Amino acid sequence: MPTDHGGLTLEQQDPHQRQLAMMLLASGLSREGYVATAAIVGLENILDLYEDFSIQWDFPRGRDTDRYYLRIFGDPRETDTWSWRFGGHHLSINFVVIDGKVAATTPFFLGADPASAPLPGGARYSPLGGIEDLAFQFAASLDGAQRSQMQLLDRAVGDIVTGNRDQITDGDQMMVTRDLFRGNLDDPALLKLADGIYDEGEEQSGFTEADHRLMAYTAAPKGLAASDLSADQRQLLHGLAAAASCGVHLDLAPSGADPLAGLHVAWGGPLDRTPVYFRLQAGNEFLYEYDNTQRKGNHVHSVLRNPARDFGIDLLREHYKNVSHG
Repeated sequence: MPTDHGGLTLEQQDPHQRQLAMMLLASGLSREGYVATAAIVGLENILDLYEDFSIQWDFPRGRDTDRYYLRIFGDPRETDTWSWRFGGHHLSINFVVIDGKVAATTPFFLGADPASAPLPGGARYSPLGGIEDLAFQFAASLDGAQRSQMQLLDRAVGDIVTGNRDQITDGDQMMVTRDLFRGNLDDPALLKLADGIYDEGEEQSGFTEADHRLMAYTAAPKGLAASDLSADQRQLLHGLAAAASCGVHLDLAPSGADPLAGLHVAWGGPLDRTPVYFRLQAGNEFLYEYDNTQRKGNHVHSVLRNPARDFGIDLLREHYKNVSHG
């Protein structure tokens, strides 16, 4: 959210420190992931233009490329167990290191507002547009029965369903916008703004309580199973899943004999245009959500999560139970 994420802002760092901060960020991301992250930071200048350079969210500049925060938990100079986070508007990147090795890389949140903006010559500036293009390409490959299995609703839910919960549980539904700020909005005008964003989204989607229950996160994946796809369709889905998680450095990304084992695709909205929502889910250790509904389908939220090990919580608990830190 566009609030204080805690830590040292880019603005508070001198040029060399800022370069070192970006080097740390790049160390955990693929080349594509770093480029997308840098582009998302740059989008703040474009969003500032779209919002008529307004002042809001209790900051002197409503949208600010310098208001991104680096925070380190623990001291890497003294311990092999520590973590770091880089966050700000539309970014939340988390890494946990246990015994000198990367143990957790989720949640990994990327957003973009606007999702797509015009460039000279008819080109578009769209940091996450390639993921959406792959999703529509995959949807176009399906037959009628497969589409019916995948498409939970012909309307898209107004945001990623898991929101910014620390931990997600079976039955979680899309959060009310003001709750995403974790009680940090005291100004009645800001609360009104947050509620207006939620109300507008609900009006545009036409969602009912039953619709929200249908789109809720469940431990048992919903939608179309990868095992019900043809070889060509599996290849398309593999490309989509790879794009969804390519922000993480290839050396750190999870791997397995079958990257599509147990994977399901669930969809809300039209199968060929925005507004759109889809999620990829395999068991309780891989979940990816993509939502492009706000600003009439020109405002993306996406998140890669490991419901069992987000923030490395279970891994850290087990580590401290078995290792003496006296």
